[in-house]
Amino acid sequence: MNRRELLKQGATMALALSPLSALSAESIPPKSIREKPLPSKRPQGGVRIVVVGGGWSGLAFAEHIRRYLPQSVVTLVEKRESFLSCPVSNAWLFDLVDLEFLSHSYLDGANTHGYTYLHAEATDLDSRHHILKTTKGEIGYDYLLFATGIEYDYDVWCRNNPTLEHRLRTEYPAGFIAGSEHLTLKRKIANYHGGNFFITIPRGNYRCLPAPYERACLLADYIKQNKIKGRVIILDANNRVTIKEEGFLRVFKERYSKELLYISSAEIVSIDLDRKVIETEFEEVEFVDGSFYPNVRAPKLLERLGLTTQTPYNRIEANLDVYTNRFKGHDTIFGCGDLRPMGFSKSGNTAYTEGANVAKIVAKAIAKKPLKWVSPTTFCVSLVSSMPQQEMTLLSEYTYGERGETQFKYTSSDEAWDRNGLGKAHAQFSWAGSMYDRMFYL
Repeated sequence: MNRRELLKQGATMALALSPLSALSAESIPPKSIREKPLPSKRPQGGVRIVVVGGGWSGLAFAEHIRRYLPQSVVTLVEKRESFLSCPVSNAWLFDLVDLEFLSHSYLDGANTHGYTYLHAEATDLDSRHHILKTTKGEIGYDYLLFATGIEYDYDVWCRNNPTLEHRLRTEYPAGFIAGSEHLTLKRKIANYHGGNFFITIPRGNYRCLPAPYERACLLADYIKQNKIKGRVIILDANNRVTIKEEGFLRVFKERYSKELLYISSAEIVSIDLDRKVIETEFEEVEFVDGSFYPNVRAPKLLERLGLTTQTPYNRIEANLDVYTNRFKGHDTIFGCGDLRPMGFSKSGNTAYTEGANVAKIVAKAIAKKPLKWVSPTTFCVSLVSSMPQQEMTLLSEYTYGERGETQFKYTSSDEAWDRNGLGKAHAQFSWAGSMYDRMFYL
């Protein structure tokens, strides 16, 4: 399925799922794209806003801050030359969508929404003088937003062993940061002809909770369809399936009992890549290939800048005020997306709606108005088979407890994958197509 086939199906789905569906977009003229830092002078009647990171949350923020502050000069700093979506990439691994569907131009998003795309990487920050340093030079800002996503944290496995970490990253990539590791993982699947293919799942609030289980289901489906003498082994560090538990456990049992083995509480003690053996606290698992998904953390750039903290979820995350998304101790620096310390799902729809919400917070901060936190919306669709396509959904919003801890405001799911008709309706692809259109074309 390609993008053109989904345009008509997905035109309204994201609007219906977003808390911002009542917004009326102002007509914003396209802005010329400059491959160099902006001058430091403030625009007449506006402010300079710099966004670091062009993932789902950074794109949503850039889009919406231009709606709220049409006189502002907004620059999106992104190190990649083009956007490649991590959400829906599991479907691409098994040829259910093509690469064109997941790939988009930052120039299109910038021209559509009236901001500037700067192909560069942030390297340092002078917060006293409001200067962001990049590989293309320095940029002055009035307000700064970091939406830099996640990095992997191999510390618990590698224990300062850079050789092991390098091999895990390059030979057995996790496939949860969009790019080359997805290409490597797709090649692994194409070259898989039997034996144990493992998928690990980390503790903590990792990126896209259902995605490793979804990937395992699609791989088990691939094994079953192609009559491969092998199985996928899920080594889950958690003591239970972390999301859509009833639906996933049922599909493991009823559809893939021969093709998939699920092992919970599988804390990895050691990894021998030469012998191809993983040792857990209870057993040894031999493998022919697989994918190691480590814990996640906030990017090292933020740690270097003194903008991180430890949380109950992960070892290193952004040090944000959970009610305003401001970095603590910095009135004009904000953060959103998967770097956040809150217990929200690290997933596409959550990141997008949070980016839109934080744009409203920043606009109110600039206008000296009271700031009001609004929950992001988690909406995710998980494929459990490809022929026929069968899917499960989940919808959640959040609130905070007395001590600022994340709680569910509500959550609902449809895990009846064998009878709900979501797969027949291509719900995952329709949702994704509508979101790509919002970020880049509408």
